[in-house]
Amino acid sequence: MNVSATTTRPGAIVWLILGCGIVAALHLGKTAIATPMLVADMHLSLGEVGWLTGIVAVLGLVGGAPAGVLVAAVGSRRSMLLGLGILVFSDVLGAVAPAFPVLLATRLVEGLGFLLIIVAGPALIQGLTTAAQRDLAFSLWSCFMPCGIALAMLVGPLFPTWQSFWWANSGLALTFAVMVIVGVPHIASGSGRSLSHMIGAIRCLFCSRGTVLLAVAFALYSLMFFALFSFIPVLLMERMDVSYRTAGLLSALASAINAGGNLAAGYLVARGATKASLIVIASGVMGVSGVGIFLGSLPAMPTFMLCLLFSAAGGLIPATLLICASLVAPHATLVPVAVGLMMQGSNLGQLLGPVVIGSVTAAFGWSAAGAVVVLAAIATCVAALLLRPATAQRANLTGV
Repeated sequence: MNVSATTTRPGAIVWLILGCGIVAALHLGKTAIATPMLVADMHLSLGEVGWLTGIVAVLGLVGGAPAGVLVAAVGSRRSMLLGLGILVFSDVLGAVAPAFPVLLATRLVEGLGFLLIIVAGPALIQGLTTAAQRDLAFSLWSCFMPCGIALAMLVGPLFPTWQSFWWANSGLALTFAVMVIVGVPHIASGSGRSLSHMIGAIRCLFCSRGTVLLAVAFALYSLMFFALFSFIPVLLMERMDVSYRTAGLLSALASAINAGGNLAAGYLVARGATKASLIVIASGVMGVSGVGIFLGSLPAMPTFMLCLLFSAAGGLIPATLLICASLVAPHATLVPVAVGLMMQGSNLGQLLGPVVIGSVTAAFGWSAAGAVVVLAAIATCVAALLLRPATAQRANLTGV
Protein backbone atom coordinates (compact mmCIF):
# COMPACT_ATOMS: atom_id res chain seq x y z
CA MET A 1 0.00 0.00 0.00
CA ASN A 2 1.32 3.44 -0.86
CA VAL A 3 1.89 5.81 2.01
CA SER A 4 -0.52 8.67 2.11
CA ALA A 5 0.81 11.85 0.54
CA THR A 6 -0.64 13.90 3.36
CA THR A 7 1.26 12.04 6.06
CA THR A 8 4.65 11.74 4.38
CA ARG A 9 5.12 15.21 2.82
CA PRO A 10 6.02 13.70 -0.57
CA GLY A 11 7.50 16.92 -1.92
CA ALA A 12 10.21 17.05 0.74
CA ILE A 13 10.87 13.32 0.47
CA VAL A 14 11.20 13.51 -3.32
CA TRP A 15 13.89 16.14 -2.83
CA LEU A 16 15.63 13.88 -0.32
CA ILE A 17 15.48 10.96 -2.77
CA LEU A 18 16.88 13.25 -5.46
CA GLY A 19 19.71 14.09 -3.04
CA CYS A 20 20.54 10.39 -2.74
CA GLY A 21 20.67 10.13 -6.52
CA ILE A 22 22.97 13.15 -6.68
CA VAL A 23 25.30 11.50 -4.15
CA ALA A 24 25.37 8.38 -6.35
CA ALA A 25 26.09 10.42 -9.49
CA LEU A 26 28.81 12.35 -7.68
CA HIS A 27 30.58 9.02 -7.17
CA LEU A 28 30.19 8.31 -10.86
CA GLY A 29 31.73 11.63 -11.88
CA LYS A 30 34.45 12.00 -9.27
CA THR A 31 37.17 10.26 -11.29
CA ALA A 32 36.69 12.63 -14.24
CA ILE A 33 37.58 15.72 -12.20
CA ALA A 34 40.22 13.78 -10.25
CA THR A 35 41.94 12.66 -13.48
CA PRO A 36 44.91 15.10 -13.25
CA MET A 37 45.54 14.11 -9.62
CA LEU A 38 45.23 10.38 -10.38
CA VAL A 39 47.57 10.67 -13.37
CA ALA A 40 50.16 12.57 -11.32
CA ASP A 41 49.91 10.44 -8.17
CA MET A 42 49.50 6.94 -9.64
CA HIS A 43 51.05 7.57 -13.09
CA LEU A 44 47.96 6.37 -14.93
CA SER A 45 47.21 6.69 -18.64
CA LEU A 46 43.94 8.13 -19.97
CA GLY A 47 42.91 4.59 -20.86
CA GLU A 48 43.39 3.45 -17.26
CA VAL A 49 41.47 6.46 -15.95
CA GLY A 50 38.75 5.56 -18.44
CA TRP A 51 38.50 2.15 -16.80
CA LEU A 52 38.25 3.77 -13.36
CA THR A 53 35.28 5.76 -14.65
CA GLY A 54 33.68 2.99 -16.69
CA ILE A 55 34.15 0.07 -14.27
CA VAL A 56 31.32 1.44 -12.10
CA ALA A 57 28.99 0.39 -14.88
CA VAL A 58 30.04 -3.28 -14.95
CA LEU A 59 27.70 -4.46 -12.17
CA GLY A 60 24.90 -2.35 -13.60
CA LEU A 61 25.49 -3.93 -16.97
CA VAL A 62 24.78 -7.43 -15.70
CA GLY A 63 22.72 -6.66 -12.60
CA GLY A 64 20.20 -4.00 -13.55
CA ALA A 65 17.25 -6.37 -13.92
CA PRO A 66 18.12 -8.43 -10.81
CA ALA A 67 18.43 -5.16 -8.91
CA GLY A 68 14.92 -4.25 -10.03
CA VAL A 69 13.64 -7.59 -8.72
CA LEU A 70 15.52 -7.05 -5.44
CA VAL A 71 14.02 -3.60 -4.98
CA ALA A 72 10.53 -4.97 -5.66
CA ALA A 73 11.06 -7.92 -3.32
CA VAL A 74 12.81 -6.41 -0.27
CA GLY A 75 11.62 -2.82 -0.53
CA SER A 76 12.90 0.36 -2.08
CA ARG A 77 13.83 2.00 1.25
CA ARG A 78 16.03 -0.90 2.35
CA SER A 79 17.63 -0.99 -1.09
CA MET A 80 18.38 2.73 -0.94
CA LEU A 81 20.03 2.35 2.47
CA LEU A 82 22.04 -0.64 1.28
CA GLY A 83 23.26 1.30 -1.74
CA LEU A 84 24.36 4.26 0.38
CA GLY A 85 26.11 1.94 2.81
CA ILE A 86 28.04 0.31 -0.02
CA LEU A 87 29.19 3.74 -1.22
CA VAL A 88 30.49 4.58 2.27
CA PHE A 89 32.38 1.28 2.43
CA SER A 90 33.91 1.55 -1.05
CA ASP A 91 34.94 5.19 -0.54
CA VAL A 92 36.87 4.29 2.60
CA LEU A 93 38.64 1.38 0.90
CA GLY A 94 39.36 3.49 -2.17
CA ALA A 95 40.89 6.30 -0.14
CA VAL A 96 43.50 3.92 1.30
CA ALA A 97 44.06 1.92 -1.91
CA PRO A 98 47.81 1.45 -2.41
CA ALA A 99 47.73 0.75 -6.15
CA PHE A 100 45.61 0.95 -9.30
CA PRO A 101 44.18 -2.64 -9.18
CA VAL A 102 42.83 -2.11 -5.66
CA LEU A 103 41.34 1.25 -6.56
CA LEU A 104 39.75 -0.33 -9.63
CA ALA A 105 38.20 -3.05 -7.44
CA THR A 106 36.68 -0.47 -5.08
CA ARG A 107 35.18 1.33 -8.07
CA LEU A 108 33.56 -1.96 -9.10
CA VAL A 109 31.97 -2.22 -5.64
CA GLU A 110 30.77 1.38 -5.97
CA GLY A 111 28.91 0.24 -9.07
CA LEU A 112 26.66 -1.95 -6.91
CA GLY A 113 25.82 0.92 -4.58
CA PHE A 114 25.16 3.24 -7.50
CA LEU A 115 22.88 0.68 -9.15
CA LEU A 116 20.78 0.05 -6.04
CA ILE A 117 20.25 3.77 -5.49
CA ILE A 118 19.21 4.61 -9.04
CA VAL A 119 16.78 1.69 -9.24
CA ALA A 120 15.33 2.29 -5.75
CA GLY A 121 14.85 6.02 -6.35
CA PRO A 122 12.07 5.76 -8.96
CA ALA A 123 10.40 3.00 -6.94
CA LEU A 124 10.32 5.23 -3.86
CA ILE A 125 8.96 8.12 -5.90
CA GLN A 126 6.24 5.94 -7.37
CA GLY A 127 5.19 4.82 -3.91
CA LEU A 128 5.15 8.30 -2.40
CA THR A 129 3.44 10.35 -5.12
CA THR A 130 0.03 10.45 -6.72
CA ALA A 131 -0.50 9.95 -10.46
CA ALA A 132 -0.82 13.71 -10.95
CA GLN A 133 2.51 14.35 -9.23
CA ARG A 134 4.43 11.49 -10.80
CA ASP A 135 5.53 12.87 -14.18
CA LEU A 136 6.95 16.00 -12.58
CA ALA A 137 8.61 13.94 -9.83
CA PHE A 138 10.19 11.61 -12.39
CA SER A 139 11.44 14.59 -14.40
CA LEU A 140 12.96 15.99 -11.22
CA TRP A 141 14.54 12.63 -10.40
CA SER A 142 16.14 12.47 -13.85
CA CYS A 143 18.20 15.54 -12.86
CA PHE A 144 20.26 13.46 -10.42
CA MET A 145 22.94 12.55 -12.96
CA PRO A 146 23.85 16.02 -14.28
CA CYS A 147 23.53 17.59 -10.83
CA GLY A 148 25.77 14.96 -9.24
CA ILE A 149 28.40 15.20 -11.96
CA ALA A 150 28.25 19.01 -11.80
CA LEU A 151 28.80 18.84 -8.04
CA ALA A 152 31.82 16.58 -8.56
CA MET A 153 33.28 18.99 -11.11
CA LEU A 154 32.62 21.96 -8.83
CA VAL A 155 34.02 20.67 -5.54
CA GLY A 156 36.66 18.22 -6.79
CA PRO A 157 39.33 20.88 -7.42
CA LEU A 158 38.88 22.20 -3.87
CA PHE A 159 40.52 19.09 -2.41
CA PRO A 160 44.32 18.87 -2.21
CA THR A 161 44.41 15.15 -3.04
CA TRP A 162 42.09 12.65 -4.64
CA GLN A 163 42.15 10.64 -1.40
CA SER A 164 40.66 13.54 0.56
CA PHE A 165 37.94 13.79 -2.08
CA TRP A 166 37.14 10.10 -1.56
CA TRP A 167 36.92 10.60 2.23
CA ALA A 168 34.52 13.52 1.76
CA ASN A 169 32.31 11.41 -0.49
CA SER A 170 32.17 8.75 2.19
CA GLY A 171 30.97 11.26 4.76
CA LEU A 172 28.35 12.63 2.39
CA ALA A 173 26.95 9.18 1.64
CA LEU A 174 26.80 8.40 5.36
CA THR A 175 24.95 11.67 6.02
CA PHE A 176 22.29 10.86 3.45
CA ALA A 177 21.90 7.34 4.81
CA VAL A 178 21.03 8.84 8.19
CA MET A 179 18.59 11.27 6.53
CA VAL A 180 16.85 8.38 4.76
CA ILE A 181 16.51 6.47 8.04
CA VAL A 182 14.94 9.51 9.68
CA GLY A 183 12.94 11.01 6.84
CA VAL A 184 11.74 8.27 4.48
CA PRO A 185 8.93 5.99 5.66
CA HIS A 186 8.64 2.28 4.98
CA ILE A 187 6.59 1.54 1.88
CA ALA A 188 4.93 -1.81 1.37
CA SER A 189 5.08 -2.88 -2.27
CA GLY A 190 1.45 -3.91 -2.37
CA SER A 191 2.19 -6.16 -5.31
CA GLY A 192 1.27 -9.46 -3.70
CA ARG A 193 3.70 -11.14 -6.06
CA SER A 194 6.16 -13.82 -5.06
CA LEU A 195 9.81 -13.76 -6.06
CA SER A 196 9.21 -16.60 -8.52
CA HIS A 197 6.37 -14.60 -10.07
CA MET A 198 8.69 -11.61 -10.40
CA ILE A 199 11.31 -13.75 -12.12
CA GLY A 200 8.66 -14.86 -14.60
CA ALA A 201 7.65 -11.24 -15.12
CA ILE A 202 11.19 -10.19 -15.84
CA ARG A 203 11.38 -12.83 -18.55
CA CYS A 204 8.35 -11.21 -20.15
CA LEU A 205 10.01 -7.82 -19.94
CA PHE A 206 13.14 -9.19 -21.56
CA CYS A 207 10.97 -10.26 -24.49
CA SER A 208 9.21 -6.91 -24.66
CA ARG A 209 10.22 -4.93 -27.74
CA GLY A 210 9.58 -1.64 -26.00
CA THR A 211 11.72 -2.45 -22.96
CA VAL A 212 14.63 -3.62 -25.09
CA LEU A 213 14.47 -0.45 -27.20
CA LEU A 214 14.44 1.69 -24.05
CA ALA A 215 17.57 -0.09 -22.83
CA VAL A 216 19.27 0.32 -26.21
CA ALA A 217 18.39 4.02 -26.40
CA PHE A 218 19.65 4.58 -22.86
CA ALA A 219 22.90 2.78 -23.68
CA LEU A 220 23.51 4.96 -26.72
CA TYR A 221 22.67 8.16 -24.83
CA SER A 222 25.02 7.23 -21.98
CA LEU A 223 27.79 6.42 -24.44
CA MET A 224 27.47 9.88 -26.00
CA PHE A 225 27.17 11.69 -22.68
CA PHE A 226 30.12 10.00 -21.01
CA ALA A 227 32.18 10.20 -24.18
CA LEU A 228 32.38 13.91 -23.43
CA PHE A 229 31.90 14.22 -19.68
CA SER A 230 34.41 11.57 -18.65
CA PHE A 231 37.18 13.72 -20.13
CA ILE A 232 35.76 17.24 -20.32
CA PRO A 233 38.10 18.74 -17.68
CA VAL A 234 41.15 17.47 -19.59
CA LEU A 235 39.64 18.55 -22.92
CA LEU A 236 38.93 22.07 -21.67
CA MET A 237 42.38 22.40 -20.15
CA GLU A 238 43.91 21.51 -23.52
CA ARG A 239 41.53 23.45 -25.78
CA MET A 240 40.95 26.56 -23.67
CA ASP A 241 44.31 26.65 -21.86
CA VAL A 242 42.61 27.12 -18.51
CA SER A 243 43.65 26.04 -15.03
CA TYR A 244 42.51 22.85 -13.36
CA ARG A 245 40.10 24.73 -11.08
CA THR A 246 38.64 26.78 -13.95
CA ALA A 247 38.18 23.60 -15.98
CA GLY A 248 36.25 22.16 -13.02
CA LEU A 249 33.95 25.19 -12.86
CA LEU A 250 33.29 25.13 -16.61
CA SER A 251 32.68 21.38 -16.52
CA ALA A 252 30.23 21.83 -13.64
CA LEU A 253 28.30 24.41 -15.66
CA ALA A 254 28.21 22.15 -18.70
CA SER A 255 26.93 19.24 -16.62
CA ALA A 256 24.38 21.27 -14.64
CA ILE A 257 22.73 22.62 -17.76
CA ASN A 258 21.79 19.03 -18.61
CA ALA A 259 19.24 19.25 -15.78
CA GLY A 260 17.44 21.98 -17.72
CA GLY A 261 16.86 19.49 -20.49
CA ASN A 262 15.58 16.94 -17.97
CA LEU A 263 12.97 19.38 -16.66
CA ALA A 264 12.10 20.58 -20.15
CA ALA A 265 11.30 17.01 -21.17
CA GLY A 266 8.68 16.68 -18.44
CA TYR A 267 7.18 20.04 -19.43
CA LEU A 268 7.05 19.18 -23.14
CA VAL A 269 5.65 15.66 -22.65
CA ALA A 270 2.92 17.04 -20.39
CA ARG A 271 1.92 19.38 -23.22
CA GLY A 272 1.68 16.65 -25.83
CA ALA A 273 5.15 16.50 -27.35
CA THR A 274 5.88 13.17 -29.03
CA LYS A 275 8.44 11.22 -27.03
CA ALA A 276 10.16 9.73 -30.07
CA SER A 277 10.48 13.17 -31.66
CA LEU A 278 12.12 14.59 -28.54
CA ILE A 279 14.67 11.78 -28.54
CA VAL A 280 15.41 12.15 -32.27
CA ILE A 281 15.88 15.92 -32.05
CA ALA A 282 18.04 15.68 -28.92
CA SER A 283 20.29 12.93 -30.27
CA GLY A 284 20.70 14.81 -33.56
CA VAL A 285 21.84 17.94 -31.74
CA MET A 286 24.25 15.87 -29.62
CA GLY A 287 25.76 14.29 -32.72
CA VAL A 288 26.32 17.58 -34.54
CA SER A 289 27.64 19.28 -31.40
CA GLY A 290 29.97 16.38 -30.70
CA VAL A 291 31.61 16.75 -34.09
CA GLY A 292 32.28 20.43 -33.45
CA ILE A 293 33.63 19.74 -29.96
CA PHE A 294 36.01 16.92 -30.78
CA LEU A 295 37.32 18.01 -34.19
CA GLY A 296 39.08 20.96 -32.59
CA SER A 297 38.67 23.28 -35.59
CA LEU A 298 36.68 25.91 -33.66
CA PRO A 299 38.03 28.54 -31.25
CA ALA A 300 37.90 27.88 -27.53
CA MET A 301 34.70 29.75 -26.63
CA PRO A 302 32.52 28.33 -29.47
CA THR A 303 33.77 24.88 -28.49
CA PHE A 304 32.61 25.40 -24.91
CA MET A 305 29.25 26.75 -26.12
CA LEU A 306 28.84 23.51 -28.09
CA CYS A 307 29.52 21.61 -24.86
CA LEU A 308 26.62 23.49 -23.27
CA LEU A 309 24.36 22.75 -26.25
CA PHE A 310 25.38 19.09 -26.22
CA SER A 311 24.51 18.82 -22.53
CA ALA A 312 21.23 20.78 -22.63
CA ALA A 313 19.83 18.89 -25.62
CA GLY A 314 20.97 15.57 -24.21
CA GLY A 315 19.01 16.19 -21.03
CA LEU A 316 15.79 15.62 -22.95
CA ILE A 317 16.62 11.95 -23.51
CA PRO A 318 16.90 10.30 -20.04
CA ALA A 319 13.80 12.04 -18.66
CA THR A 320 11.77 11.02 -21.72
CA LEU A 321 12.99 7.42 -21.50
CA LEU A 322 12.15 7.28 -17.79
CA ILE A 323 8.61 8.49 -18.49
CA CYS A 324 8.34 5.76 -21.15
CA ALA A 325 9.21 3.07 -18.57
CA SER A 326 5.70 3.20 -17.11
CA LEU A 327 4.28 2.71 -20.62
CA VAL A 328 6.20 -0.46 -21.47
CA ALA A 329 5.79 -2.19 -18.08
CA PRO A 330 2.66 -4.38 -18.10
CA HIS A 331 1.99 -3.67 -14.41
CA ALA A 332 2.86 -0.71 -12.19
CA THR A 333 4.68 -3.04 -9.78
CA LEU A 334 7.05 -4.00 -12.59
CA VAL A 335 8.20 -0.43 -13.26
CA PRO A 336 11.29 -0.93 -11.01
CA VAL A 337 12.20 -3.99 -13.07
CA ALA A 338 11.76 -2.03 -16.31
CA VAL A 339 13.93 0.72 -14.85
CA GLY A 340 16.51 -1.90 -13.87
CA LEU A 341 16.62 -3.16 -17.45
CA MET A 342 17.01 0.41 -18.68
CA MET A 343 19.87 0.87 -16.24
CA GLN A 344 21.60 -2.14 -17.75
CA GLY A 345 21.57 -0.25 -21.03
CA SER A 346 22.68 2.95 -19.31
CA ASN A 347 25.56 1.18 -17.61
CA LEU A 348 26.65 -0.38 -20.89
CA GLY A 349 26.98 3.13 -22.29
CA GLN A 350 28.71 4.36 -19.13
CA LEU A 351 31.24 1.53 -19.49
CA LEU A 352 31.84 1.85 -23.22
CA GLY A 353 31.87 5.65 -23.39
CA PRO A 354 34.97 6.37 -21.27
CA VAL A 355 36.83 3.24 -22.40
CA VAL A 356 36.18 3.71 -26.13
CA ILE A 357 36.84 7.44 -26.11
CA GLY A 358 39.94 7.09 -23.93
CA SER A 359 41.29 4.40 -26.25
CA VAL A 360 40.54 6.08 -29.59
CA THR A 361 41.78 9.42 -28.29
CA ALA A 362 45.05 7.88 -27.14
CA ALA A 363 45.45 6.21 -30.54
CA PHE A 364 44.10 8.79 -33.01
CA GLY A 365 43.51 12.05 -31.11
CA TRP A 366 40.36 13.88 -30.02
CA SER A 367 38.91 14.07 -33.54
CA ALA A 368 38.28 10.31 -33.58
CA ALA A 369 35.90 10.72 -30.63
CA GLY A 370 33.61 12.82 -32.84
CA ALA A 371 33.03 9.88 -35.17
CA VAL A 372 32.02 7.68 -32.24
CA VAL A 373 29.48 10.26 -31.05
CA VAL A 374 27.97 10.68 -34.54
CA LEU A 375 27.47 6.94 -34.99
CA ALA A 376 25.84 6.69 -31.54
CA ALA A 377 23.55 9.63 -32.34
CA ILE A 378 22.36 8.02 -35.57
CA ALA A 379 21.67 4.73 -33.81
CA THR A 380 19.71 6.57 -31.08
CA CYS A 381 17.47 8.17 -33.72
CA VAL A 382 16.74 4.74 -35.18
CA ALA A 383 15.92 3.27 -31.75
CA ALA A 384 13.56 6.17 -30.99
CA LEU A 385 11.66 5.71 -34.25
CA LEU A 386 11.30 1.98 -33.57
CA LEU A 387 10.16 2.73 -30.01
CA ARG A 388 7.27 4.98 -31.09
CA PRO A 389 4.72 2.20 -31.88
CA ALA A 390 5.39 0.39 -28.58
CA THR A 391 4.88 3.44 -26.38
CA ALA A 392 1.95 4.74 -28.40
CA GLN A 393 0.11 1.42 -28.13
CA ARG A 394 0.66 1.17 -24.39
CA ALA A 395 -0.39 4.80 -23.89
CA ASN A 396 -3.66 4.12 -25.69
CA LEU A 397 -4.31 1.03 -23.60
CA THR A 398 -3.63 2.77 -20.30
CA GLY A 399 -5.21 6.07 -21.15
CA VAL A 400 -1.93 7.95 -20.78
